[in-house]
Amino acid sequence: MVMDIRAGDILQLKKPHPCGERRFRVLKTGMELQLRCLRCGRSLLTPRQKAEKHIKAILREEEPQCL
Repeated sequence: MVMDIRAGDILQLKKPHPCGERRFRVLKTGMELQLRCLRCGRSLLTPRQKAEKHIKAILREEEPQCL
């Protein structure tokens, strides 16, 4: 099953980046995810299946509802 991951989401991973940060912003989605570390700014490209195994939480700002 595919997780609902969108560009702009912040992913909290189980293992930290070498700089010590666990949170990454999603830049691109698809078969691979492009992520950017929120502490050092380094970006990485990882296969979606591998990334989904390491996600602890998806932090998303709720979109305003139009009435």
